[in-house]
Amino acid sequence: MESLRQLFRTGLGPSSSHTMGPARAARIFLDRTAGAAAYEVTLYGSLAATGKGHLTDRAIVDVLSSAAPTTILWRPDVVKPFHTNGMLFRALAADGTDMTELWEVYSVGGGALSEGKEDRRSIDGDHIYPQKSLEEIKQWCEERGCGYWQYVEAMEGKDIWDFLRQVWCTMKQAVERGLDTEGTLPGELHLGRKASNYYVKALSFKPSLQGRALVYAYALAVSEENASGGVIVTAPTCGACGVVPAVLYHLEKNHGFTEMKMLHALATAGLFGNVVKNNGSISGAEVGCQGEVGVACAMASAAACQLFGGTTGQIEYAAEMGLEHHLGMTCDPVCGLVQIPCIERNAFAACRALDAQLYANISDGQHRVSFDHVVEVMKQTGHDLPSLYKETSQGGLANLPRKKRV
Repeated sequence: MESLRQLFRTGLGPSSSHTMGPARAARIFLDRTAGAAAYEVTLYGSLAATGKGHLTDRAIVDVLSSAAPTTILWRPDVVKPFHTNGMLFRALAADGTDMTELWEVYSVGGGALSEGKEDRRSIDGDHIYPQKSLEEIKQWCEERGCGYWQYVEAMEGKDIWDFLRQVWCTMKQAVERGLDTEGTLPGELHLGRKASNYYVKALSFKPSLQGRALVYAYALAVSEENASGGVIVTAPTCGACGVVPAVLYHLEKNHGFTEMKMLHALATAGLFGNVVKNNGSISGAEVGCQGEVGVACAMASAAACQLFGGTTGQIEYAAEMGLEHHLGMTCDPVCGLVQIPCIERNAFAACRALDAQLYANISDGQHRVSFDHVVEVMKQTGHDLPSLYKETSQGGLANLPRKKRV
């Protein structure tokens, strides 16, 4: 598995796979092709199907057009075998001939890029974690009497805490900006922001209701920031970026956990996300929303369970439930925007994560279905889902009648 630095990425929304990934690919290709007279980029599959709603073309053109005119070709009818988020970059000389070999690259989720090699390794860096499954990691921890965060430190080095401190700071800033911002989100849905209003209402509720209402507000705040193109952290993706910050922000505010405790929890959340990224998928275009919001819920469940003193077994159980109970969730964005149903899903998944940690902490940590097994099932379920339900805006809620969209 790669470093958590390749999982938690800070950038602009609204989509890690459809915006951040293509923009990164464009920057890499620009560096390789100095002096090009023109660029041509072909988008395949899901990138082409929902690219306009996700601002894929703008993300690419903003980079390449600084050097030369850029043309985007849309091929939603062509789905590449390796991954549905395929791109083909072409640099042209003044006489119209190709300057270099064509570059085919894939945006595989969370802002990561792959050149389609069999090991599915991204182009970002080496794998630094020798253990590949959660079971192997848990065994490593239990043999040494360590927690998951200590395993992360052992593999990444102590400077991982400086990185995670910046990640946590960015997450909190996204929550607070979102709570302070009102108005309408961009796009043809004309969807009004809700986080600020939810927060104000939550403050007037009695304590038994206030906690959950605040979690809703925090998740909405980050998700709305993402939908408006604000600065967020992929956790594990842009579309699911509100879940982990909402849960951790709530726990820090209401339970007084120290900053170091929060960073340890964030490390554990990242570790569970990394396991899914390595053994399954965090791409909604590949496996549906179970790979985005479902994985985010698992990450938040694990982090919260650790904060409340969960054992390695209980933490695994919490994460397993967080993912298991999102199995089969489709990715069906209305108008190709990361708004409906994405924003509400973040809020509900955040609260489900708190339920999962409580259930796991009450238990003895014993459970029949392992986290590794549910990851395997999620991957297979995602591959079995019809393409209509995997970020193409052609099925499910994406078929919401136009007159009801506003």
